[in-house]
Amino acid sequence: MDAIRKQLDVLMGANRNGDVREVDRKYYDREVCRLFLAGLCPHELFQLTKMDMGPCPKLHSLQLRKDYEEAKAKGQDNYDRDLEDVIDRLIIECDRKITRALKRLDEEDAKAAIAISVSEVTQAPDIVELSKQIKEKLKEANRFDFEGKADMKIRALEEVEELRAKRADKQSILLLEAFNKDRASLPQPLQNAPQLAPFPAATPDPRIQEMINEKLKKAEDLGEQGMVDEAQKALEEAEALKKLPARQDPVQDSSKYTAADVRITDQKLRVCDICGAFLSVYDSDRRLADHFGGKLHLGYIQIREKLAELQVLV
Repeated sequence: MDAIRKQLDVLMGANRNGDVREVDRKYYDREVCRLFLAGLCPHELFQLTKMDMGPCPKLHSLQLRKDYEEAKAKGQDNYDRDLEDVIDRLIIECDRKITRALKRLDEEDAKAAIAISVSEVTQAPDIVELSKQIKEKLKEANRFDFEGKADMKIRALEEVEELRAKRADKQSILLLEAFNKDRASLPQPLQNAPQLAPFPAATPDPRIQEMINEKLKKAEDLGEQGMVDEAQKALEEAEALKKLPARQDPVQDSSKYTAADVRITDQKLRVCDICGAFLSVYDSDRRLADHFGGKLHLGYIQIREKLAELQVLV
C-alpha cells in the first residue's frame, strides 16, 4: 500500500484527497518542507531504492512553493542554503563510497586506478540536449499539476520517461564504446608465445564466489523488505557472476603461460563516479542502459546538478 500511495503522490500530488493540512498554511510554517520549496526533496528521489528515506514527514505543496518563490524574488526568504547543506552531505557520503570502491579495485587491479569517468564519457552534445528536454518537461508537468490538469501532467511525465529511456540507451552505447577500448587495453597473450595446451579443469574463483554470495544475501534482504524489483536485479547480477570464467589452476609447466593469460580471466570492474555502483567492462548495452535509467543513478544526477546550480547562485 505504501508503494501505491507513493506512486499516486507522484502522479496526483500528496494533497490529492484535499488534505486539510494545506488549508490556511503559509510557506514558512514548520510543517512545510523547505527542501521541496527550494526545488528538490531527497525523500522523493530515492523511493523504493536502497537509499529510500521513507516519505517526507513535511508538507509538499506547489501552491506554497509558488508563494515562496514570489517571496524569494522580493528578498524576503531564501532556503537555498538549507537544501545545499542536505544534498552536499548526500554527495559527500556517495563520493566517500566511490573513493573506497576505487581503493578496493586498485588493490586488486592497478588498472582500476585510472577507471573510466562515466560522467565524462557520457556527456555528448545529444545527451546534454536530452537532459535539457527532460528538465523542461518536468517543469511543464509541475505547471500542469499546479493548474489541476492531471491528465496533461501524466502525459508529460510519460514523455519524461521516454526521454530518460532514450538518454539511457545513448549513454549505454557511449560507455560501451569506452569499455571496448578499455578491454582492448587489458593484458593480452603475447603474439609470439608458444602454442598453449588446454588449461586444466577450472576451480571456482574465491573472489567471484564471495561476490555471488553477497549478491544472494542482498537479494534475500531486499526480498524481506518487499523490494521485489531490486531483489530480482540482485539475483540477475548473481547469475551473471556465475557465468564468468573461473580462475584456472596453475599447471606444472607454468613457463608455457604468461601472467596475462591468467589475469585476462579476471572480472574487470569499474565504478560509476555519479552514484558509486559497480559496472563491469563485460556488461551488455542493455545492462548499462538499466543502470543509467535506474532511480538511484537518476537521483544522484539530480542532486549533483542541483548542487552545481546552487553553488553558481552563491
